[in-house]
Amino acid sequence: MSLVLSTSWAQEPSPAVYTIDAARSKIEITVFRDGLLKGMGHDHTVAAKSFSGEARFNSVNLKDSSVHLNIESGSLVVLDSNVSEKDRKEIQATMLGAKVLNVNEFPKILFHSAGVSNATKTGEDLTLNGRLNLHGVEREISFPVQIHQENNLLRATGMVAIAQTDFGIKPVKAALGTVRVKDQIKVEFDFLAVRVNP
Repeated sequence: MSLVLSTSWAQEPSPAVYTIDAARSKIEITVFRDGLLKGMGHDHTVAAKSFSGEARFNSVNLKDSSVHLNIESGSLVVLDSNVSEKDRKEIQATMLGAKVLNVNEFPKILFHSAGVSNATKTGEDLTLNGRLNLHGVEREISFPVQIHQENNLLRATGMVAIAQTDFGIKPVKAALGTVRVKDQIKVEFDFLAVRVNP
């Protein structure tokens, strides 16, 4: 029995290693308006422009899979098209400034996976569990991911909701709090990664 187990273990394939192609991937964040006069405000769409990462994917043993992601905080850009350029720049400055992301003190947003759960038999749908470091605070998060593997490419898509206050960020307020943003934001991602090992 021990011989069979050791032989089986030796034959198990190593994870395929992929690096994220940022030029063909995207991370978009939606910040929702709230408050008594929320009709005067608007939702904000933000995109990360500089990020990198690595995925190790083992379709035979998903527990042997992992993801590491590094986002440059200062690369987050407000995409709002329904505001003036002046207002967009002010929103951008507030987002990157000391009241929100404080990118000078916290220049990176990091995610490291810790495990996979709820995977389907095909391995194309799963829950990724890990730790997110944002604004200098690290917390555990879990979110569903859809995986598609073809030749030397790996695509991962999904969405995760994050509460700003969990990471020490106070939602921005205006007009004595009658116009503000919601605590919970939505992060959507579409990563295309290229295999780097044989």
